[in-house]
Amino acid sequence: METIIEIVQDYGFSVLLSLGMGYFIWYVWKYVSDQLEPIIDKQHVTLIKLIDQIRMLDQDQIRLKQKLETLMELREKEKNDKDISN
Repeated sequence: METIIEIVQDYGFSVLLSLGMGYFIWYVWKYVSDQLEPIIDKQHVTLIKLIDQIRMLDQDQIRLKQKLETLMELREKEKNDKDISN
């Protein structure tokens, strides 16, 4: 505590606050670099995999819709052919 008072007396309160802010910025930077970036990178890979799965499901849904429309057209055609023959 005495060293803080000596720094304030020798250099001023603004210098002490600048040093404190510099330490805080360094601490946050190290925390983000060491702790958060690996987690974010891992989540990024997971997100890419999920997006790929969603695209595949969307393509499957489009194919299924086309097959269903084709089936409905064939049934309608068959029904019309049956009505014409009777």
